[in-house]
Amino acid sequence: MKKTILLFISISLIFSACEQTPTPKPTAYYRITLPQPEYQIFKTDTCPFSFEYSVFANISPLKDADNPPCWYDINYKKFNAKIHLTFRKIDNNLDSLLDDSHTLVYKHVIKADAINVQDFINDSLKIYATVFYIQGNAASPLQFQIMDSTKYFLRGSVYFNVTPNADSLAPAIKFVEDDVKYFIESFEWQNILCDACY
Repeated sequence: MKKTILLFISISLIFSACEQTPTPKPTAYYRITLPQPEYQIFKTDTCPFSFEYSVFANISPLKDADNPPCWYDINYKKFNAKIHLTFRKIDNNLDSLLDDSHTLVYKHVIKADAINVQDFINDSLKIYATVFYIQGNAASPLQFQIMDSTKYFLRGSVYFNVTPNADSLAPAIKFVEDDVKYFIESFEWQNILCDACY
């Protein structure tokens, strides 16, 4: 009996000595495979602008009573993201449009680590754009505005339909940022009267 107990204790000690203390795994994120960028042109007979956007996105107009013409969403289904585009005519209201744009950017300052600003200017095409890169876990990681300084003002804001986490969304944010830069570089004003626009 003593030998059986001694053998049982010895075996128990051997097996308990081999166990390792469990350690938690570090936080990891799903790998997002990014496609090679390709672009297509957006141009209508009713809106006074054209641009190129990703072939991996689609454009849908915002059609309801509150949204005027030439307001669109560029939808990135793969990333569960959208770029909201709002268009306004400038009619002695440029200061108000700029103030509204800055208010919408800086409302994210509560969650943002930093907001970096970059200007894009093309005098020959009358493209005066500003991009706001919102760092951190803000709801919108990027917003921008484009104007010709006298007649037209277009504003864009990027939103991901997920809980904001800058680390996990970093590859998708970078992809959309690159698309926005290309959007601005390819942007042109068109000589079209939009009577319904305001």
